[in-house]
Amino acid sequence: MQNKIESFSDLNLDPSIQKAVKESGYNSPTPIQVQSIPILLKNKDLLGCAQTGTGKTAAFALPIIQNLIIKNRKPIPKEPKVLVLVPTRELAVQVNESFVFYGKYTDVKTAVIYGGVGQNPQAKSIASGIDVLIATPGRLVDLMDQRLVFLKSLEVFVLDEADRMLDMGFIHAIRKIITYLPKNRQNLFFSATMPPDIEKLAKTILVDPIRIDITPVSSTVELIKQSVLFVEQSSKKDLLIHLFKDKNLRKTIIFTKTKHGANKVSELLNKNKISSDVIHGNKSQSARQRALEDLRTGKNRALVATDLAARGIDIDDITHVINFEIPYVPETYVHRIGRTARAGKEGVAFSLCEKDERSLIKDIEKVIGISIPVERNHPYHSDEVEKHTGKAPKLHGSGGGGFSNQRKHQPKQGTPKKTFTPSKKTGPIKKSRYR
Repeated sequence: MQNKIESFSDLNLDPSIQKAVKESGYNSPTPIQVQSIPILLKNKDLLGCAQTGTGKTAAFALPIIQNLIIKNRKPIPKEPKVLVLVPTRELAVQVNESFVFYGKYTDVKTAVIYGGVGQNPQAKSIASGIDVLIATPGRLVDLMDQRLVFLKSLEVFVLDEADRMLDMGFIHAIRKIITYLPKNRQNLFFSATMPPDIEKLAKTILVDPIRIDITPVSSTVELIKQSVLFVEQSSKKDLLIHLFKDKNLRKTIIFTKTKHGANKVSELLNKNKISSDVIHGNKSQSARQRALEDLRTGKNRALVATDLAARGIDIDDITHVINFEIPYVPETYVHRIGRTARAGKEGVAFSLCEKDERSLIKDIEKVIGISIPVERNHPYHSDEVEKHTGKAPKLHGSGGGGFSNQRKHQPKQGTPKKTFTPSKKTGPIKKSRYR
């Protein structure tokens, strides 16, 4: 019978790794770490249903570093031993920071590559010889096509946030990358949800995997103080400014559906002396990193984001999430509000709902299994919107308080049978030097 794992010292990790973990300030592993690390130390394949915020990155980074230490093989130029594939630039940077931090007292070398910036420094870091490569699919395929990176010596393949990969249209790039992988390798596959397409992809990658499922939606959503504020479209902007009169909104993420809407919300906030910045697909990597750092350090009170840009944001102590526009897909709502209330801390989620979004709130409530409390104690409450029973139109004009350009209604993609959302995490990764 396996001994109960209560601290990282129970995981028999190398002293150099233990030292780095101790410096992170966290002694107790999260559920995904308790379940995953012993499996991965035995070089078995793993299928994990878990999101960012559960401590997932450390769950695979720690055993990968451990196994690299044990094998003690010299890095080969252009030929990484470990490939971690992630969907976004932000997540690539964060995963790399985790590997650098946990491997700081080892000889393990890492590199990170992603699009949107020049490739020469990235190619140079690979050419010098590395153990671990963290990459987004597009940039990796580009460098492979130029023969600047080869995967023939790969020993471990990690596919992170597989569902988001498919959402972003990376399936063809992933399939191409897989054809270049050696047959004998360890595979780690992580996804927040497991719809049929994801299950099918997992079967093409994994060999006799052990599956673990972490934290179903209902148990974590209940940790967040949620409320819906019914408001006329014309008053949405005023309501948003009103909410920020509460000084408790210190680190707030505001979600919009479009890049244009995100820009307009940030402009509105700054005009009203509420410090904010914005991230979306049109922003450069340096601008994104600056926006994240300004929220992390408290320089800004708010970060306005689109859903794709926000995936992979992992900032501690987010006090509030505001849905300035309600998402069409209920699962997206769960991803959004999961940015707060991490590591057992409290969090608040506001949803500003106009008439055309009323039915979307009902769809969300069906998925999360609870009714979202209505907050009527504000100057812009609308009984008419609250009582509205009509469905959202197929085409919006300048909805969302006049911020969105003509947005086509995205058809509901069906209610996911099971979805997962963050619970605990390993805690903050301190700023570290890149190797």
